[in-house]
Amino acid sequence: MTTLLALDTATEACSVALLHDGRVTSHYEVIPRLHAQRLLPMIKALLDSQGVTLSALDAIAFGRGPGAFTGVRIAIGVVQGLAFALDRPVLPVSNLAVLAQRSLREHGASQVAAAIDARMDEVYWGCYRAEQGEMRLVGAEAVLAPEQAQLPTDATSEWFGAGTGWGTFAPRIAAQVSARDDGMLPHAEDLLSLARFAWARDEAVVADQAQPIYLRDKVATPKMPPPAGF
Repeated sequence: MTTLLALDTATEACSVALLHDGRVTSHYEVIPRLHAQRLLPMIKALLDSQGVTLSALDAIAFGRGPGAFTGVRIAIGVVQGLAFALDRPVLPVSNLAVLAQRSLREHGASQVAAAIDARMDEVYWGCYRAEQGEMRLVGAEAVLAPEQAQLPTDATSEWFGAGTGWGTFAPRIAAQVSARDDGMLPHAEDLLSLARFAWARDEAVVADQAQPIYLRDKVATPKMPPPAGF
């Protein structure tokens, strides 16, 4: 059976999830500014709790942004270090898609307008629809002023708003939704769900391609050394 590790540090939340023997386990904490200190111990504790070694992993999935610049870099550094050391492929997953997938899991929402507060009076924005249990992007992800955020031109039925962008800018967002979760943050359990779909489609890439998506800035991210502590 496939064994996948997923991790995310792109927002205030820090989370890890593991698929092993067909079972998913995870750990999630909202710990702003403590991701660098907590991520590796969280990974180790999760693996140890399931009796899984790093060498048993088939691939590593991660939140590739958009999100906080420092948070995304932390995930990239750990993923590149592990992937190079283990010679394993990686599965980059959009953090906006993770919000949409969490909305499906927790709220049963099949159409989601995901928004992350991008600071600088902007939001990271993406719209998703459920197809066979997977939230898939409709159109393109973008960073834009709240007033420019719109649903797809073919939008019908009810849409759900998810993410901190709604919490900060709801009165200014032009898109109309029937319900919202303004405080929702990405969770590695949902990242893992999306990674499983990508793995089944053979979309894993080599460690060199563990790169972030910032949307606003095309910032070069240097390779990070393998992490210590394992």
